[in-house]
Amino acid sequence: MEHPRLVPIKLDNYKPLREMVFESLREAIILGRLKPGERLMEIQLAEEMGVSRTPVREAIRKLELEGFVVMVPRKGAYVAGISVKDIVDVFEVRAALEGLAAALAAERITSEEMDQLEMSLLKINANADDDLDVIVEGDSSFHNLVYQASRNQRLVQIITHLQEQIHRFRMTSLSQPGRTKVALEEHKKIVEAISDRNVELAQALATEHIENAEQSLLNALREEES
Repeated sequence: MEHPRLVPIKLDNYKPLREMVFESLREAIILGRLKPGERLMEIQLAEEMGVSRTPVREAIRKLELEGFVVMVPRKGAYVAGISVKDIVDVFEVRAALEGLAAALAAERITSEEMDQLEMSLLKINANADDDLDVIVEGDSSFHNLVYQASRNQRLVQIITHLQEQIHRFRMTSLSQPGRTKVALEEHKKIVEAISDRNVELAQALATEHIENAEQSLLNALREEES
């Protein structure tokens, strides 16, 4: 079933309207419902979400600050493209951080967290042929559990700061044929290494997992270009 690009904003939420509009637009960009290079027309977006133009204008400004939107003089706002340099920069940092998180988790994880990690694998496996949104959510949850088990709050904060770009890249990478099943196997090996308290192996496998995700994403971009 095809998703609508945007859904009407529910006004019974506790969040400010501009924040809800911002989150809705950001999600649409991350999930590819608003495509790179697509022009963002305030009136059209406001109509789709059932709001006035003001919160849409504010949301677009905030999206520009976060790198999701580019403003072209005398032409308006467009969804930002993803460059190879963006991908390489983010994944270089992410591979190092994910490797460190897995290594620390192998030292510090509790038995309860270990259970949660194994449960998350079962959940991803159960949804392996399901909606891509569900798969991406499961993948994100898995990595968040590893960060939590690292017991390093600074590490978690740094990775959280990268989450928006990671989210966008994760969706494109996992949409590649066969990548979901391969990623699940990689997750299983990471969990085994953490469970065995094998610090070096956990770090190596987590780093390799991110490098493979990067390769999948670069392949997807090459296919789009050709």
